[in-house]
Amino acid sequence: MEQIIQTAYFATAFLFIVGLKRMSSPMTARSGVIWAGIAMMLATLATFFWPGLSNYALMILAVVIGGSVAWILGKKVSMKDMPQMIAIYNGMGGGAAAAIACLELMGHKLGNVGLASLAVAGGLIGSIAFTGSIIAFAKLQGLMRERPFTFPNQQYINLIVLVSSVVLGVLLLATGWGFLVPIFFVAALAFGIMMTLPIGGGDMPVVISLYNALTGLAVAFEGFAMGNSAMIVAGTVVGAAGTMLTLLMAKAMNRSLANVLFGAFGQETTAAEGEIKGSLKPIEIDDAAIMMAYADKVIIVPGYGMAVAQAQHKVRELAEALEKRGITVKYAIHPVAGRMPGHMNVLIAEANVPYEKLFDIEEVNPEFSNTDVSLVIGANDVVNPAAKTNPQSPIYGMPILDVDSSKNVLVIKRGKGKGFAGIENELFFKDNTRMLYGDAQDVVGKLVQSLKRL
Repeated sequence: MEQIIQTAYFATAFLFIVGLKRMSSPMTARSGVIWAGIAMMLATLATFFWPGLSNYALMILAVVIGGSVAWILGKKVSMKDMPQMIAIYNGMGGGAAAAIACLELMGHKLGNVGLASLAVAGGLIGSIAFTGSIIAFAKLQGLMRERPFTFPNQQYINLIVLVSSVVLGVLLLATGWGFLVPIFFVAALAFGIMMTLPIGGGDMPVVISLYNALTGLAVAFEGFAMGNSAMIVAGTVVGAAGTMLTLLMAKAMNRSLANVLFGAFGQETTAAEGEIKGSLKPIEIDDAAIMMAYADKVIIVPGYGMAVAQAQHKVRELAEALEKRGITVKYAIHPVAGRMPGHMNVLIAEANVPYEKLFDIEEVNPEFSNTDVSLVIGANDVVNPAAKTNPQSPIYGMPILDVDSSKNVLVIKRGKGKGFAGIENELFFKDNTRMLYGDAQDVVGKLVQSLKRL
């Protein structure tokens, strides 16, 4: 029986890798998720046949409850809320790994230093991913402020908590004292909270990817501790993919991972009076529609404001109305636009926009200079020229979409507030920029109607 189970785990690992590979392309991502789901189901079923297992009723009850909750939430959660759902589900994975580690350490594993070391490492990492993901979820869901939460000597205090967790883990291994187990986990859980509090909402794409990597690593460690090959392979693959994605996201913002985690990026900054020249120039809907109607090329730049307003379907209607007039329409996608990697791609794809019309920053930036109208929908920091021109800006050096080089720029924005970085956007004050204030779905809908009347 054990050989059959191990064969099933091998098939699980193969399906996980196939699924992850297919997720690398928007065209095959949906099927990749299905393959990964089949792999998870196979691994779960195989585990039921492991010799010596008991409490089958509890296992089945847990699977039914967890599966039902996930199915209901998966159906009800809108695409704009997907990042926080990913964050909380990712946290559950880390929490599960930590729970397994706790049971292993309270059981027989303390007598084996090698296996206990893996359980301690997995428990530490899983606990950090668990509570850190909960804080990320709370910030994205609006349950707490998105701005960094800071206090004096915060980094030193965080370091003390982390070192305490590690020291407790080492003492646990050296002494085998079981009473240290709960103290160790409390310290690790506390560090996950304190590590995430000073991170702003604008860095959540990186944080979600990082905790995804940590969850995978924790699962892999627990797989080694338990001798479970499926957990080892799945955790390693997820950890490696999450690590790569985390580094790519940090690179896309031209910032180190340390700066993301410890820089308290997103705090309100006060610009010196007179630093930004010019004024915000509103434009009427009909005038904006006329400007686009007589353009040869329009580039649409979606941002999180589009997601909040759930305006992606109206945006597609607008693009179709423009294309009927013979106007070339493209979508410019910044890698960190939205609340998680690929957020804008998913939203645009949900509206059935062909993938070939989506262009990343390297492909589209050279085209802005010969673009008649760029339509920015709820994007802020990823189009702010301060990233190129102002060395004192918190986002200086971050690669941005060169929207400001377009002949004309239309910006749809709910209000006059600042972006995640807490700074004014120089783009909004430029002579070639006009502002359309209001809910993105409402504004884009009115633009479509105005175009149809022309």
